[in-house]
Amino acid sequence: MKHFLRVLTQFLLFLYCKCLWRGLKFIFRKVTGRCELQRICYNNKPGARRTLKIESSLKCSKSEVSNEGAHPDAVEKTIDDIIALKKINPDTNPQLAISLQASLFQIVGYRNLVLEVEKLRREQYDCENPDHEEMLMKLWKTLRPDSALTGRISKQWCEIGFQGSDPKTDFRGMGLLGLHNLLYFAEHDKAAALQMLHDSLQPKHSKMSKAEWEKQKLDKAIGYSFAIVGINITDLAHSLLVSGALKTHLYNVAPEMPSFMHFQQTFCYLMQEFHRFWIEEDPCDIMEFNRVRTKFHKRVLKQLKNPDMALCPHFTASDLHLINL
Repeated sequence: MKHFLRVLTQFLLFLYCKCLWRGLKFIFRKVTGRCELQRICYNNKPGARRTLKIESSLKCSKSEVSNEGAHPDAVEKTIDDIIALKKINPDTNPQLAISLQASLFQIVGYRNLVLEVEKLRREQYDCENPDHEEMLMKLWKTLRPDSALTGRISKQWCEIGFQGSDPKTDFRGMGLLGLHNLLYFAEHDKAAALQMLHDSLQPKHSKMSKAEWEKQKLDKAIGYSFAIVGINITDLAHSLLVSGALKTHLYNVAPEMPSFMHFQQTFCYLMQEFHRFWIEEDPCDIMEFNRVRTKFHKRVLKQLKNPDMALCPHFTASDLHLINL
């Protein structure tokens, strides 16, 4: 039954795009004297509101040229072709090309960002690769500047939230993407990263001293391991990006092409927000991690449904203060 409803919905959407909507667009153009792209550009402010509608319009367009421009260098030609196809006079509509260019750069940039992130996610950590090893060592030195690592394989890795003596095994799910994000967070928002790491290692109940807590060998802290949570939040950020949910945010914060830096800044924001959310939820132990993560994911998705939403519009470490436990 669900499959039938899905097929029926897709069929009705196809009819809407191919038949009814084209008829309505023809009527609107005759009445207003403007094509759909002109109406979108002139009636919507820059950012997600405009770009999402332009993207949707181009997807439903009957012209093949409107769906080109997978490379930034092709954007200018694509705009010229669209203007020619829609029979728009560029002299009387100079703002149209400027607006289209900004939105098309965002659309192309988002597609390229997905490819870049996917490539990093699929690249597995290789302990024989000196670049990979260097990144991992930088992560340790940034998070544990006063503690020398006794060896590449060491239980010390658990101090920054890895599950065992070799972090390599923890990167399998997200590949190098997880390491890139953790290192970016540690280096570019060091104070917040160190605060989160410190908090994650504290006893859950402040009435108990750390010595008593360690003596009783109770489960760790407020309930999570820093590095493992970072890899989990990388997975969350990745799913938001690939599903398209992150378009709202990135189209609002990136004036032109969203870059990998924008993705990493978003990761930093999500890490800190998850930390706040975990404390608010006050779970009993780590066994509730999936429940809390799912609830947090739903909250972020709800925020991103607002076309004016920007998760971290002006990201700076000093603007995001963690709860000091």
